[in-house]
Amino acid sequence: MANSAMQSIRDNGRAAAARIRALFRAGDGVQNSIPSAFVVLIRKEIADHVRSWRFMVLLGIIMLTCLASLYTALNSIQEAIRADQSENGFIFLKLFTVSDGTLPSFIGFVGFLGPLLGIGLGFDAINSERNKGTLSRIMAQPVHRDDLLNAKFVASLTVIGLMFLSLGFLVMGMGILMIGIPPTLEEFLRVLCFLGVTVFYVGFWLNLSIVCSVRFRQPATSALSCIAVWLFFSFFYDMLLSLIGRSLAPDAAATTDQVLSYQESMLWLSRFSPYTLFNEATTTLLMPSVRTLGPITMEQAYGAIASPLPLGQSLLLVWPHLTGLAAATLLCFAASYVMFMRQEIRGRA
Repeated sequence: MANSAMQSIRDNGRAAAARIRALFRAGDGVQNSIPSAFVVLIRKEIADHVRSWRFMVLLGIIMLTCLASLYTALNSIQEAIRADQSENGFIFLKLFTVSDGTLPSFIGFVGFLGPLLGIGLGFDAINSERNKGTLSRIMAQPVHRDDLLNAKFVASLTVIGLMFLSLGFLVMGMGILMIGIPPTLEEFLRVLCFLGVTVFYVGFWLNLSIVCSVRFRQPATSALSCIAVWLFFSFFYDMLLSLIGRSLAPDAAATTDQVLSYQESMLWLSRFSPYTLFNEATTTLLMPSVRTLGPITMEQAYGAIASPLPLGQSLLLVWPHLTGLAAATLLCFAASYVMFMRQEIRGRA
């Protein structure tokens, strides 16, 4: 009887311990199901972007220009194929690169208008919250200060990535319907790499606009500062380089090494522009015939076989460009992070 009683007590104890562990597991599940403040901020920022008229206008402009570039590419693709018989294996990529001269190509439009999307989504990320007095209210909640800045960057970059991915698939789908030729696996992967580089490029301009939104209290000042940087690198930087190039150009008696050194120096200076990095990277990815991005001599070109590069070799060729864009993006993000963490936040400050 005593043994049976002890066994009953042990069974009851084990059952109670099992019920307690089940209650703790249920409690952990409830606690894990509650989203963190960072996730809540990201959802709120994405919803604000998607529902805003500013995003609709920017999306409409970029979509119209992309469709216009697709129309010009379809009009000139037959002539481009006849002019370059060596790349008939990559016909689908010509939808993104060729133009009839009346409008720029798809990569030209993205390189020119993509920065406007990044600037438009980030120029008032912080200063608008400060001017409306909502920044102090958010900071009064149990939210880390850096979570707010990180959430604004992640949410805007998510919207940009989804938008360009949708545009890329839209152009590919319309291209298949128009020319009747589906992309090969390598062409599809090259287009995906192109869209990834585009997100990197627009992400740099997004971070630059967030830096200005942290530094300047007025959204108009922040927007004008970002647009000034965009105009400088889009138009005036090449003019400045041409002036520098004329003053440093070697004379007619210069040796081959001097001419090569001059060309490499000018190419190095031009790659300080994010537009140049983006243009060279996307051109290499969408045009497999591009085998080098620097000056070469006749001795180096002698004996080379004119064939398209595999995707892996094209990625190795543009890897420094991707590293440069990522470094510039991280530098801008670090600057905005340090400034925002050092600023004092008050009500209506």
